[in-house]
Amino acid sequence: MPLRRRTSRLPRLLLTAALFGALVAPPAAAATTDRPPSARDVPLRVATYNIHAGAGVDGVFDLDRQTAELRALRADVIGLQEVDRHWGDRSEWRDLAGELARRLRMHVSFAPIYSLDPARPGDPRKEYGVAVMSRYRIVSAENHEITRLSTQDPNPAPAPAPGFGEVVVRVRGLPVHVYTTHLDYRPDPAVRVAQVADTRRIMAEDRGPKILLGDFNAEPAAPELAPLWRELADADPGAPTFPAQDPVKRIDFVAVSRGGPGTGITVRKAWVPESVASDHRPVVADLSVRGGRDR
Repeated sequence: MPLRRRTSRLPRLLLTAALFGALVAPPAAAATTDRPPSARDVPLRVATYNIHAGAGVDGVFDLDRQTAELRALRADVIGLQEVDRHWGDRSEWRDLAGELARRLRMHVSFAPIYSLDPARPGDPRKEYGVAVMSRYRIVSAENHEITRLSTQDPNPAPAPAPGFGEVVVRVRGLPVHVYTTHLDYRPDPAVRVAQVADTRRIMAEDRGPKILLGDFNAEPAAPELAPLWRELADADPGAPTFPAQDPVKRIDFVAVSRGGPGTGITVRKAWVPESVASDHRPVVADLSVRGGRDR
């Protein structure tokens, strides 16, 4: 759910016929397996959750409710979207990422999409974005820019803006790159096309196991997502995620790097827990990571 929805005269970006052909193959799901992990496999449970600025399907802000839902996931790494940090009345001006991390005793990295001056001098900046929480130590973090169409500008134009968060977590000595994102919500896919291209370019700069978590605002077989599935595999949970009450489509994803020297990740299980603590349901995946040397 965006902060402010405005109708924009967005010029359509050039889309190739190959991308938007009449038939679009669905993404290849990451293979699940019951094979016992080897001594080199590192188990890791990850999740993605759009927390709707702390509000459930009833529109009520309730961080206690979301804390309980997140704790029940028992995840090692969680990507969050629609995260307020001193943003406004709707979330009681609180730092949601910091509070959730403290309550769950996890490390956290927050990547703002918007960082605005406070209403009063000396108050914290008003921020909104994405975050990664991790039980494992975060050894580095970066807030990348991707193409966005601002919800804060009355006449927006596509432009680079922050809010594509990346962290490196060290899991039993193995560096793993984790990214969290929130792609454009508008029906016109043009901005998402650019965002996918930016995402692939940024992720290509890194080596080793990679995990992309986020609200893509598009379903798995959407043409604009097709390029992602060249390097990533969809950890398909086999269930929709939105809206949380009686969901009808899956727009929330765990995606993992495909097999290769030092990069392969096996999805052992993925699922969508029932929850009405947000307007989305989370996606959870149990992974086995077989890594190599990081860059």
